[in-house]
Amino acid sequence: MLVIVNHAAARARRAWPKISDALIRGGVRFDLHETRHAGDAQERTRVALRAGTRTIAAVGGDGTLSEVASGFFERLDALTEGALPRSINHSAALAVLPAGTGDDFARGLTGGTRAPLGDWVARLVKHCGREEAGAGVVNEDSTHEGGEGSTRRVDVLYGSADAGARRFICLNAATLGIGAEVAASVGAQRGVTRSLPGEARFALAAVRALAAWRNRRVRIQVEGGVWTEWRTNLLAIANGPYAGGGMNFSPGAKIDDGLLDVVTASDISRAAVVRELTRIHRGGHLANPRVRVVRGTRMRVETFDENEALGIEADGDVRGHTPVEFRVFPSALRVVW
Repeated sequence: MLVIVNHAAARARRAWPKISDALIRGGVRFDLHETRHAGDAQERTRVALRAGTRTIAAVGGDGTLSEVASGFFERLDALTEGALPRSINHSAALAVLPAGTGDDFARGLTGGTRAPLGDWVARLVKHCGREEAGAGVVNEDSTHEGGEGSTRRVDVLYGSADAGARRFICLNAATLGIGAEVAASVGAQRGVTRSLPGEARFALAAVRALAAWRNRRVRIQVEGGVWTEWRTNLLAIANGPYAGGGMNFSPGAKIDDGLLDVVTASDISRAAVVRELTRIHRGGHLANPRVRVVRGTRMRVETFDENEALGIEADGDVRGHTPVEFRVFPSALRVVW
């Protein structure tokens, strides 16, 4: 197994010694790689998978997890138009060791709670024992507690932003507009603010972003159908239900249903956004008739004026601007569970 640690993540530096001790006590053999720069985790994952490594564990937040997940696929810049990413080793597994700000993908796996890190390490130790014995190869996947397997298959989203100039893998969720502004603000936080809980850090960033709130004219196409026009500054494309540090953007989203959820809030004022922020953690925002959820396997967002382009964040990292297109890559990744 290869363990990739992002010491820049919110809690990774403190978490790693405890994780390491638990793995050693569990008799797990592993190699360690500490990330040095953006993109390092992705490339190190590719190298390890090509060399035959079957399990990659990521210690960090959603951004770290997304970057490692991207390394499970061949480089995206070589993809031809319309093609989906190609997996390097379809039987290899990604292990989640959440130690970031929001940890929303992990939260979605556990039904909305932030499970103790020890629970995730215990799952990994069990999985490695099965891999060592060869049991994981015979019956590798299980989507329920107590099943014979130690992994489950999940969908990933493939995004193409800046008119195709930037391509990326999204494991959990992407937001456009104010969501990207909040993500950029969270990433820039320093000092005492970085020691706050993830929810508080996202809330502080949201308050600042709301001060500059301005709806923009966009058009959206889902499943190649009719274009619809909206005035908005907040869209979410969800694979999992949670984003932004526990906000339940799309309660019905499932990471293994082969669909993406497109959440739009149209013609909504700054005051209304503030009101919905008090309800979004439990999914209450969907009662607002101006909030809509549409599902499909692909979608595209464009603005009418390039000066009105919306920023894009995916799994906590800023990815560019509209126009953007997302597609589902069904059952593309095996995750330790």
